[in-house]
Amino acid sequence: MIVVSELSKGFGSRTLFDNVSVKFSPGNRYGLTGPNGAGKSTFMKILSGEIEASNSGTISRPRRVGVLKQNQFAYDNERIIDTVVMGNELLWSTFKEKDRLCEQAEHTEAEMHRLGELESIIADENGYMAEFEAGEILRGIGIPDEHHENLMSTLPIDFKFRVLLAQALFGEPQALFLDEPTNHLDLDSIHWLEEFLHEYKGILLVISHDRHFLNSVCTHIADIDYDTIIVYPGNYDSMVEQKMQARQTVEAANKDKEKKIAQLQEFVARFAAGQRSSQVQSRKKEMIRLTPQELKRSNIQRPFIRFEQERPMGREIVRIKQLSKAFDDKVLFKDFTLDIHRGDKIAIIGSNGVGKTTLLRMLIGELQADKGNIHWGDRASWSYYPQDYHHDISPGTTALDWLMTFRDKEDDAVIRGLLGRMLFSGEESLKETDALSGGESARLLMARMMMQKNPILILDEPTNHLDLEAVSALAEGLSQFPGTVFLVSHDRDLISDVATRILSFTDKGLVDFAGTYDEYLQMHKFKELVKKK
Repeated sequence: MIVVSELSKGFGSRTLFDNVSVKFSPGNRYGLTGPNGAGKSTFMKILSGEIEASNSGTISRPRRVGVLKQNQFAYDNERIIDTVVMGNELLWSTFKEKDRLCEQAEHTEAEMHRLGELESIIADENGYMAEFEAGEILRGIGIPDEHHENLMSTLPIDFKFRVLLAQALFGEPQALFLDEPTNHLDLDSIHWLEEFLHEYKGILLVISHDRHFLNSVCTHIADIDYDTIIVYPGNYDSMVEQKMQARQTVEAANKDKEKKIAQLQEFVARFAAGQRSSQVQSRKKEMIRLTPQELKRSNIQRPFIRFEQERPMGREIVRIKQLSKAFDDKVLFKDFTLDIHRGDKIAIIGSNGVGKTTLLRMLIGELQADKGNIHWGDRASWSYYPQDYHHDISPGTTALDWLMTFRDKEDDAVIRGLLGRMLFSGEESLKETDALSGGESARLLMARMMMQKNPILILDEPTNHLDLEAVSALAEGLSQFPGTVFLVSHDRDLISDVATRILSFTDKGLVDFAGTYDEYLQMHKFKELVKKK
């Protein structure tokens, strides 16, 4: 069990959570939720011992805790499989000490005794199955056997992240702390992780912007709001409903109290100087008893995302004919043909590295095809949200001034209003671009897309740094957009809410499915059943 008692944390004058006491029990899987900046990652780092609380609150935790580390370059000189085994620190240090002793030509009696102790520790920690277990986890998250002996430095960043996830999962830790574990996983790997966590018997705390993942995995939600942490039974959607009902109940009770207090005040005002002093005093006491419960302001904020198009295109948006692309010996797609029409909303799905981003970059002209052509319809113009947007937002300016550089006819009031809708109200709009968080940068880029009013939106993993409220707002904005959307995402709820067409990278090439994501999954399941028969 993890027990937190009277814990507080703040930065300067800002309080994240105050005097929090909460328990996390084995067998339960807790989603840690709250908007960007609420303190989710901070709380998790305090629990793991990485940072200190602001007060003398106490934490008791199990001995073995698996933590998803965020420094993807820390293990570049280690073998991939060794990096996973390092998740069990006791076992790894035992292996290293044993290797050092075994390299000696001769041993003292004490060293021989120590070797015996080390063998016992390895047996207790199931060390003789370590590489087998590590290999199973690596395969589950999409890293095949032939890479396990390679150095971490040979992997791209997203696969380094996967190895760090495997490291956290390794060795049956008694508690697991996972901060955004699905960020660099494809849909198949996310499904594997969900199944793995369903079988996990320890205490899970997970932070994720993926609502589908939270709903699938979590048995409880620990929500950071109102300067505290409240644990709700059930998954994320259940928590939202409970939270809304609880607040509505308090608000309704407060209205009833205010109505009764108004009636009592009228009585007191009429008879304060008369002969009913005892009744007046009684009414005053009743007014004190009926004082409405104070409702702290929630820190949940939801941006208002609406995309418009200034000049709609004709029916034909883009025609892709006999398109081929390869890098060295790796063929991404070959002789691919596709017609896109006005109003199509295409979700592009598939494993990492298959060519989804490459296809988007070819659509906007950043990459050239090896063969074939892409022909856009008349008056085609698009807004592009890149997966790596760090070079798009210029440093050394403010959010307001940066957005001003893209305006056409918009006056200052329109741009400030747009920033306000994206949660950059007042002084927030003057925040330095160098100091923007990932979520703030994402919202600023979307503000630019909203201002441009292009008939085509092209988005590459737009949810990676958004909180759950912002992802919901984005889904609503894309669903209501009358133009055409190209969307690369691993967020299943977003794809389900938005897509009217699925473009799937498969072993047999690119598959164009005319239908929603749920219909695509049903078709896929049907084919699997037929294949088994």
